[in-house]
Amino acid sequence: MSEQLKYIVGHLNKPPFSKSYNLISFDALEGNQLLQNLNDVISEINPQNKMDIREEEPDQTAVRLMRNLSVLKYVPKEDPSTFRQGLVTGDKLVIHPILKWLLERIPDLKKRAYLAKYLVKVEIPEEFMQEGIVSEVYEQYEGLVDTFKILHKEVERLRNSTFSTAEIRKDITQMEEEKEQLVKRIERLKKRVETVPNHERLIEIARNYRKETERESSIAQQKLEQRNQLLHADQRYQRIFHSLKDLKQTTAGASADGLIKKLEEENKVNAYLCQEKLPKEIEAKRKTVQDLQRVVSEPAMGQSDLDELDRKIKSVNADINQLIEKRMMRNDPIDDKLSLFRQQASIIARKKEVAAEALSEHKEELQGCQREAREKRDQAKSVQGEEVLKGDDFKRYVNKLRGKSTVYKKKRQELAELRAEYGVLSRTEEILKQRDNLVSSALTHLEARKGVAGYQDTQEELEKVSAIKSELDEMKGKTLDDMSEMVRKLTHTIANKKTDLAPVIKELRPLRQRCQEIQQVYDEKKSQYDTMAAGLESNRSKIEQEVRAYREECAQEESRYHYLNCMIKVIELQQQRVTDEMKAYVSSDPLEKKKAFREMYTRKIQEQENLGKGLREKQKAVRESHGPSMRQMKMWKDFETLMDCKKQCLLKDANQQDTSTMIRDDYGEDRLIL
Repeated sequence: MSEQLKYIVGHLNKPPFSKSYNLISFDALEGNQLLQNLNDVISEINPQNKMDIREEEPDQTAVRLMRNLSVLKYVPKEDPSTFRQGLVTGDKLVIHPILKWLLERIPDLKKRAYLAKYLVKVEIPEEFMQEGIVSEVYEQYEGLVDTFKILHKEVERLRNSTFSTAEIRKDITQMEEEKEQLVKRIERLKKRVETVPNHERLIEIARNYRKETERESSIAQQKLEQRNQLLHADQRYQRIFHSLKDLKQTTAGASADGLIKKLEEENKVNAYLCQEKLPKEIEAKRKTVQDLQRVVSEPAMGQSDLDELDRKIKSVNADINQLIEKRMMRNDPIDDKLSLFRQQASIIARKKEVAAEALSEHKEELQGCQREAREKRDQAKSVQGEEVLKGDDFKRYVNKLRGKSTVYKKKRQELAELRAEYGVLSRTEEILKQRDNLVSSALTHLEARKGVAGYQDTQEELEKVSAIKSELDEMKGKTLDDMSEMVRKLTHTIANKKTDLAPVIKELRPLRQRCQEIQQVYDEKKSQYDTMAAGLESNRSKIEQEVRAYREECAQEESRYHYLNCMIKVIELQQQRVTDEMKAYVSSDPLEKKKAFREMYTRKIQEQENLGKGLREKQKAVRESHGPSMRQMKMWKDFETLMDCKKQCLLKDANQQDTSTMIRDDYGEDRLIL
């Protein structure tokens, strides 16, 4: 306990809690102070719980803390009632283990609380889930939860990946260099394109073409998505239609009491399967597995071990037979009475087991038939133009197939049993024939050697005749004894039953009368209850409609209030702007007048007028100098043409002159060759 207090105090004194406790002061805290510390720790994990518990009721605080602890998967060591009471009163024996557990796992619990905010699904009552809009929204909500799980796993994988900062920086640098190269390339392409006539129009056409291509791809994607949505909607419609049809068929001609009785019977059957049948089967499977494991773990057995096991089995069977004989000899009348009930109970239990097995077989058969029906339905949809059975024809066809399938399974099982039995009997017959032939041949040789040939056949005939006579005598005597014993037992049993049932019948007569009276009272009370329930239900529906109308009206008035409030604020701002403008315009201070919009716009208008005046003067000067400038430019072009002609004439004269080359002979003297 002291180590636990030290750990808690040490962590509470550190940031982010920054408390100033010691062991004595912390141990002396009251229940509310301990609950406040617990709330502070939980608020550090989930900031939504940050509050002062004195502003909240104790029961609400306890419920909120228990809800957060259940989200964080805290398992208390105490029983639930003690834990709940200790959490309400702030018992240190309950709070201290919680604080230690939370402080040890703050990082993991923060992550768990963050995930719980998105992964803990909202519970919606079943009666609201029957509405189509609510069910669709809930399906979208579940899809978003699954998407969040996938994205969170991807984020965790990226966080735990082995990418280093050096590699990322290198990639960024490389991408920046590639960006610069692309910018330069784009600039070069722009310069090349600018020389093309009508390049702006061509660029605009290319831009429009790219936009249309992207739009076409997006429209194709939307078309594909809408087609998938239509397919899903069709499948959902078919599923809901079939379920509705099945419900109508099951509830056709049925009343509320009949449905309740049917549900009660199904509940009883499922309870029997879950509580009795399945545990027995599981236990039998476990015993089988244990036996197999024990057999596997034991060393290999020899012939001596097998003989020893056979001897033990025979001895145990003999003991069992002796116990059965002793029990039969004792013949206690009390045991005889109980044995009848035991037999009835065993018969009922066997019937229940047989019915449960038949039910499981029928369920498996039903699932198989449903699966096969779905496959056949899909095949029928894929094949065009074929006739598909519907309605009553399909029901009759299914019932006919089901009857044929049942008969086929029974016949196949009987045939398999007969084949197995035939194989065993044929093998036994062969073995016995072989042994009989051997024994007969040996006996024939022996009789021939002794001189009494045919003795065995005569002996067998005599034994057969004597055996038949003894069996007949025994059957006659046994039948008479059994009949006399049965008559005696039945007479004794009937007498005992009469004596036992006499006081019960006397007690049963007033009870029957009382039962009839109670049944009458029950019927009257039930009719009153039904009437009252119907009235309350109608009142409740009316009140719900009124509440729904009031809520809609409240929402409309609230939206209207917000709209008017926003309009008032806009008008106030405009009014304030007008007031400021009037103050600045009326003010005698020139600086304030300059701030007025009128002065600002007047000044800007004057500036624009001056700018337009200067541009008009420039335009006038350009128009006046345009003719002389064009003539001067033409003169310069003529001068340039003249100079080019002179240059070409000089080059042509130079090419027409005689050429000479200088060569050096072998003696080192230069010679001129013409």
